[in-house]
Amino acid sequence: MEIHVYDTYVKAADGHTMHFDVITGEKDHDKAITYGKEWLESIGEGQAEMTTNECQFCHSQGAPEPVEQAIKEKGYFIQKMEGCP
Repeated sequence: MEIHVYDTYVKAADGHTMHFDVITGEKDHDKAITYGKEWLESIGEGQAEMTTNECQFCHSQGAPEPVEQAIKEKGYFIQKMEGCP
């Protein structure tokens, strides 16, 4: 499965920056933003601003098994990097 990685930097409610990738099975920027907002809501950061300024396409690649499985189940995978709970 080919996946598409969207590099994302979002300011949390307390002011720190969260860096994560939204990984999808479709190269669709709008869906990546929707998925990122859904994840932010799930961690209590639903008010965080997430637009094309915060979320940008990075690259496409083959998917490791856990990422492919998550995409099949819910449409996306979040790779937490810095400042994420």
